[in-house]
Amino acid sequence: MADPSTYRPKPGDIPVDPGVYRFRDKDGRVIYVGKAKSLRSRLSSYFQDITALHPRTRTMVLTGASVEWTVVRNEVEALQLEYSWIKEFDPRFNVKYRDDKSYPYLAVTMGEEFPRAQVMRGAKRKGTRYFGPYAHAWAIRETLDQLLRVFPVRTCSGGVFKRAGQVGRPCLLGYIEKCSAPCVGNVSAEEHREIAEEFCDFMDGNTGRFVKRLEQQMKQASAELDYETAARRRDDIVALRKSLEHSAVVLGDKTDTDVFGVADDDLEAAVQVFHVRGGRVRGQRGWVVDKEAEGDLGLAEVIERLLQQVYGEESGQGVPREVLVPVLPADVDSMAEWLTERRGAQVSLRVPQRGDKKTLMETVTRNATQSLARHKVARAGDLTARSQALQELQEYLDLPQAPLRIECYDVSHVQGTNVVASMVVFEDGLPRKSEYRKFGVRGTRTESGELRLDDTAAMDEVLTRRFRRYLAERENAGDVELDDLDDDAPTSGPIDETTGRPRRFAYPPQLVVVDGGKPQVSAATRALRELGIDDIPVVGLAKRLEEVWVDGDDFPVILPRTSEGLYLLQRVRDEAHRFAISFHRQRRSKSMTVSALDGIPGLGEVKRKALLKHFGSVKKVRAATAEEIREVDGIGPSLAEAIRTHLGQDDAAPAVNLTTGEVLE
Repeated sequence: MADPSTYRPKPGDIPVDPGVYRFRDKDGRVIYVGKAKSLRSRLSSYFQDITALHPRTRTMVLTGASVEWTVVRNEVEALQLEYSWIKEFDPRFNVKYRDDKSYPYLAVTMGEEFPRAQVMRGAKRKGTRYFGPYAHAWAIRETLDQLLRVFPVRTCSGGVFKRAGQVGRPCLLGYIEKCSAPCVGNVSAEEHREIAEEFCDFMDGNTGRFVKRLEQQMKQASAELDYETAARRRDDIVALRKSLEHSAVVLGDKTDTDVFGVADDDLEAAVQVFHVRGGRVRGQRGWVVDKEAEGDLGLAEVIERLLQQVYGEESGQGVPREVLVPVLPADVDSMAEWLTERRGAQVSLRVPQRGDKKTLMETVTRNATQSLARHKVARAGDLTARSQALQELQEYLDLPQAPLRIECYDVSHVQGTNVVASMVVFEDGLPRKSEYRKFGVRGTRTESGELRLDDTAAMDEVLTRRFRRYLAERENAGDVELDDLDDDAPTSGPIDETTGRPRRFAYPPQLVVVDGGKPQVSAATRALRELGIDDIPVVGLAKRLEEVWVDGDDFPVILPRTSEGLYLLQRVRDEAHRFAISFHRQRRSKSMTVSALDGIPGLGEVKRKALLKHFGSVKKVRAATAEEIREVDGIGPSLAEAIRTHLGQDDAAPAVNLTTGEVLE
């Protein structure tokens, strides 16, 4: 823990203007980002009597080693910069909203030439329209199935779409008129895009004009005695109305609003939001936040952070005309102005006082109350188990502190070919997948010139590459020329302000775990010591008896079978193994599809096909002379020599049976 007085700025040096500030720890990692109307007033409050601070704030100030700030023109700019920095640096002491599930959306990929409607989860992509979120994926598919009668937009994958175009025959949906079949030219790209835009308009809540249009077409067809067309239009109207039945009518037809409800206690708050479009609830979503993450966090601050997260990545179409909240944020005018900028039109931010909107707010709040109760029950055991696991590892392995950050490494290969390695990271006992990294192992040369690719050599190489970057970052991040680094070197950490590029390997772990026994631990420890690192403990977890090997010990540490610490090590080891195997399979599959003739200068696709047609196989091409190769049409003397030279130097890896793993001759 640092003494705050060692990095406290002089009050006279801090401007009184609005701005955004960052606290960093001793490793340069951003641990907290905040904004203030007056930087001098806000920052001075952190360096008052330590005992007067909230426990979480006190921990943050003691963990910090420096503070810096950026002055902006007004509170709206401060809000925007704060959001972008929180997203960029992911500070550990800032509020983190955790989705209580991965919500599915109905997405339309308007950025593609032929837009596709599909179920989509995860981060939102640019150029894609999203509707929802929905509680269940089956609800999206059921709604989509109804609407395809009226809006026959493409729903197939890229491979199916391309294959249908190649054979000139649409899929089943094209035959039953639930797809306009742009793959075979039944409609042009412009006509299909118009269908997709109408589909998006309907999902946005503009439903009335489509129903009226179909009713007019039905009446006109009936008047013309075209009863078959009239019956189809009748069924289309039924399909539209049935799809609308899945969305409850709660407000007037023109209502476009998001309604937030909050339930909280002293430590946590649960938030629910109903997305109302065209008076109907089009989606529902929930989050849980630790209120203690930023000290004595009130509901106004919870709402402010929440609105930043929900609308920070939304396009203008994703921000409604009205946002209803239980409590107004502290700076409501700046927040409303920021939302207006995001939408491109006026946004109203207010607390409902009476009527249907007040009643809906109460419903959303009841959902939040139930969500908080479920979260409390699920989390009680989880927090206890993770804390116990970290304490047990500190005790059994005699570590100086609990291993809050654990890095585990694993090597994967088949008979020494396509050697790769993985690095997985667990923080506070949970996987941090954004920090996972992959390594393509190059191998090391012995004194005799032989290339070593065994497990211990690979482990030595990977640890050396990882911690060499860490040392460079620790010394001076601005002096690292990233262009000179390996192409496959992992990236990690915040953005370097000097180069404007990602900082690599910036933060040390409290424990390094390797998959293996004493040889792997010795190799990993040797790699660290050669770099001058002796303060990071290394252990290995052997699969046979789940023994924990510590460097320098002749006998392994045996953790109790019921130990939470052993269970955590097993999870870390298994995750590293899974990640390494996945990467190895990608490399191996790619190597199976690469021809020995690829990469020869002057040998294009046409000449390559002619060469294989003439000889029948690469093996026969390799055995042929330059004169025999010149007999192929289009291949001259210089190209024939280039082919001979390339194949003579080629040392292809043996083929592998992907099912059994057998190395084939």
